[in-house]
Amino acid sequence: MRKIIELLRNFNELVMFQHTVFSLPFIFIAMIISSNGWFGWKLTLLAIVAGISARNFAMAFNRLVDIDHDSKNARTLNRPSVDGRLSKLQISIFTFLNGFIFIIIAKYINDLAFILAIPMLIVIASYSYFKRFSYFAHIVLGISLSFAPIAGVVAIENMIPFWTILLSFGVMFWVAGFDLLYSLQDLEFDKKCGLHSIPAKFGKNRTLKISAVFHLLTIIFWTASIFYANLGLIAKTIPIISALMLSYEHIIVRRDFNKINRAFFTINGYLGIIFLILIILDNLFKI
Repeated sequence: MRKIIELLRNFNELVMFQHTVFSLPFIFIAMIISSNGWFGWKLTLLAIVAGISARNFAMAFNRLVDIDHDSKNARTLNRPSVDGRLSKLQISIFTFLNGFIFIIIAKYINDLAFILAIPMLIVIASYSYFKRFSYFAHIVLGISLSFAPIAGVVAIENMIPFWTILLSFGVMFWVAGFDLLYSLQDLEFDKKCGLHSIPAKFGKNRTLKISAVFHLLTIIFWTASIFYANLGLIAKTIPIISALMLSYEHIIVRRDFNKINRAFFTINGYLGIIFLILIILDNLFKI
């Protein structure tokens, strides 16, 4: 029993389960807007399992592909994939199982979800290779998480309305923007190992500016999606609150690079949750 618990802890550390908070809120945001209210416990459970399994697949595949590079990076030496706590075979099985679960769940949701399931997994997996030949890897990561609202609306409507595309573009630039800040930690390592990233190519100052532009685009697309979906007054406060939170994130990083993790995990995690809460309140009170 103790070995099983330890194994679960290692897998939890491998995929950083708590970071599912970045994608799950946007699945439910799209579902609430699309259904104009409650969509039932069955879809809630399916959405949770689909969101978790897709992210587990993405993170485990990335850790598997990046073992060689992670073993040379001081920041990642203690990962279970590097220090021997999890073997390549264990990670491979975990990756396959989560991908399989995601596809099966998509099958139970509807036909369009099933059709999109494998292409989504392919795009998500491709992120792990992009850094080897293109600094657009940050955008690919953003695209991977931008599937969250698309998955949510497909579960309800079996189609993709335009407001969801706007919301997804916002998510894409939001994720790419904060990934740029996070990637500043590996600027020198990326240069040394010949890995492609915006920080390695353009340097710290330009990366900060590019990240700020991405987050400005985030606010623009989220504002457009809220107005295009004809949401209420509470929802219309979301772009303002998001802009304040993202601005605070940039202030923290610019003042002290040692607080990048705080900016990355705490602020962005709360942003998605606050976005979801405000959408729920907007739906309940319809001001």
